[in-house]
Amino acid sequence: MSVKLQKFVKAALLLTVLSVGLAACGSKPAQNANALEQIKKAGKIRVGLMGTYAPYNFLNDKHEVDGFDADVAKEVAKRLGVEVEFITGEFSGLIEGLQQNKYDALVSQVTITEDRKKMMDFSTPYVKNAVNVIVKSDNTTIQKIEDFKDKKIGVGLGTNDEKYLRDVAMPKVGTFEIATYNDVITSLKDLDVGRIDATINNVFAIKPLIEKNQFKVKAVGEPIKEDFAGIAIRKNNPELLDAINKALAEMKSDSTFAEIFHKWFDVDPNF
Repeated sequence: MSVKLQKFVKAALLLTVLSVGLAACGSKPAQNANALEQIKKAGKIRVGLMGTYAPYNFLNDKHEVDGFDADVAKEVAKRLGVEVEFITGEFSGLIEGLQQNKYDALVSQVTITEDRKKMMDFSTPYVKNAVNVIVKSDNTTIQKIEDFKDKKIGVGLGTNDEKYLRDVAMPKVGTFEIATYNDVITSLKDLDVGRIDATINNVFAIKPLIEKNQFKVKAVGEPIKEDFAGIAIRKNNPELLDAINKALAEMKSDSTFAEIFHKWFDVDPNF
């Protein structure tokens, strides 16, 4: 190959490399467009929730997503300047769905924990939940978690309550059987007919289900723990997180949040 031809080939190769590099650089802004921009461009925020956890989130008589979480999500979306699209699913799949971009946010009583902070970013808390032991109305042998030993205890699959039973309660009180459920009402039905000995849950959450279905169950003892729930989003989206936190702060300062809380729980916000 002549010297001139070698120089021509090298120049052509250099131009090809530069073109590829520039094309790659040009594509980065589209790939890295922040979540808030994408939501505003779409005109909606996709919110994942269970839809089976009244009064927090459930399907009403019109088959519309309703409840405390739903109202909070609607108000946040309004302040972001977009509509809200609710997508329901079992709690055990919500976090994975968020990671896979099925949802933009989760507003479904997702408890803020250190483990979950490694996978998701959370807004400031918007509710505090007290968790109690729930037993049949005629049960006199279980009053606290120390009474769980050798019993069968129901809990929501993939929830922070399940993690609590496995990581905190069982090492503390001894072995007991854990039965997991994809929704609260099935666990209460099983408790009502004696398939399980107890469950643990938020009293706010089970009250309407107990009243509607006339389950003969009761909460006993003091709360075994208190949790804070936040709006969960994928990590590394600071613009969206800031916008959600700003919306929640405004809702609290102008009393909109207190109105939503009173609507569903008939008490003042609990923190």
